[in-house]
Amino acid sequence: MQTSPEPQADYIIIGAGSAGAALAHRLSEDSGTRVLLFEAGKASHPYTPLPISFGLLIDRPGPNWRFFSEPEETTANRKIPVPRGKLLGGSSAINGQVWVRGQHLDYDTWGQLGNRGWSWSAVGPIFKRMENYEKGGDELRGGNGPQGVSEVDDQNPLYDAILDAAEAAGHPRNPDYNGADQEGMVRTQASIRNGRRMSTAECYLKTARHRQNLTIVTEAHTNQLILEGKRCVGVTYERGGQIHEARARREVILSAGAIGSPHILELSGIGRPDLLKTHGIEVLHEMDAVGENLRDHIIARMQWKLSQTHLSYNHRASGLGLVGEVARYLLTRRGFLSLPAAPVMGFLKSRPELASPDIQLFAIPYAIKDVKRRTPQPFPAMGFSVCQLRPESLGSIHIRSADPYAQPAIRFNFMGERIDQETMIASVKMAREIADQAPLKKIRGVEFVPGADVSTDDEIEHWIRSTSETAYHPIGTCRMGPNGVVDDHLRVYGLEGLRVADASIFPTMPSGNTNAPSIMVGEKCADLIKADAVAT
Repeated sequence: MQTSPEPQADYIIIGAGSAGAALAHRLSEDSGTRVLLFEAGKASHPYTPLPISFGLLIDRPGPNWRFFSEPEETTANRKIPVPRGKLLGGSSAINGQVWVRGQHLDYDTWGQLGNRGWSWSAVGPIFKRMENYEKGGDELRGGNGPQGVSEVDDQNPLYDAILDAAEAAGHPRNPDYNGADQEGMVRTQASIRNGRRMSTAECYLKTARHRQNLTIVTEAHTNQLILEGKRCVGVTYERGGQIHEARARREVILSAGAIGSPHILELSGIGRPDLLKTHGIEVLHEMDAVGENLRDHIIARMQWKLSQTHLSYNHRASGLGLVGEVARYLLTRRGFLSLPAAPVMGFLKSRPELASPDIQLFAIPYAIKDVKRRTPQPFPAMGFSVCQLRPESLGSIHIRSADPYAQPAIRFNFMGERIDQETMIASVKMAREIADQAPLKKIRGVEFVPGADVSTDDEIEHWIRSTSETAYHPIGTCRMGPNGVVDDHLRVYGLEGLRVADASIFPTMPSGNTNAPSIMVGEKCADLIKADAVAT
């Protein structure tokens, strides 16, 4: 092992993803603070600037960890693919770029659970500080931050028909779902600017990586944390076939994501004693909550044929049409290659008496046969995908062995709670109700996924369990709060010099996509570290 007798940095950050990149940017703003940022993946991939790369990289070795879940009865004993980004920017470099803050209620709930400083009144200004929204700043939105955000400007009569159909079904339009109120049908806001992906590598690290006090080490696979008594003093990692050791003068911050962070903690002897002993790992710090409280969005994907071929990218972006779309993108930065995962969305209520939306609907102007391979349907079609915003079912992520390269065991327990089952069934019915409204009915053909033969509640539930997958939003496995893993300053309970800052600390699921909240956690962690440093 290669070691250094002196600390190489004040702060070591493990993981250069959504939270880690933001944290590194903010901590290194102080030229007197040395920051060392480790990333297991490479610096970039040629496809990442393209917004449509979320489809190209969804199962690609190299920039993607390509995890998979354990077979579970709740999802027909299938192994579900779990893509996660493995390069600078992490999953923000391969995701669908849908920009959702969540509801104010989400963060007030975090505060109500005992996490001081995490209510909307505290985190709302951080979201505003983050943003460089193309429409400019106002009371709630930011116009001068590092993170580029824009509204999808792709023009298609299908989008208008979807919005009109939703309105006919009783769902209002919302000019800014990231503003005061989330409810309604919307044109998607995305982490895209001028036709290019705005990952945290682009928005946070690009401007910071030349700072003399920030060192970024790529292709560095973390093996375990180094504990001396009850203090974390560094990390061991493998790079170029050699084992290295790095030490931090002040703190180590885990930002390896909801899958990586609990995995590294357990490899380091921090976790449930019986589990660690089973895999021959010495128990250095007992903590039963590590790896528990996993939540994710299960997403059901529905498809309809379209009677007007020009409305669908299945027609417009196939054969010579794809050549035209490539040329269009190169000349204008618009068209198919510039789209996020969904150009139109809805935040809807499954029941009118609810205080806030509990369903998210994604609408796309094409349909695919295989999500993993992104194989397009051979005919014009459109897709609706639906998920429950705040699932109650809890799963887990735990080590399979002491081998740091072995994938952890991911158990989602999707739809384990009755409220989740009922909401998902309602979401499929709601999507069908919108599709049956006149503005869409006159331009669409038959629903072929799941199809008319799936109609009763039992049939819908069986179809969801048999075919649905993750929406790529794992959270909660290093939960913040009492009886969790970290306190409201993101410090690991019972240890010194160690924090966790990523989606794993979310106590509950934010209402929507998780990239923006993850970046917020990185920003918030930097604030906490700076404040704690002043206090000491």
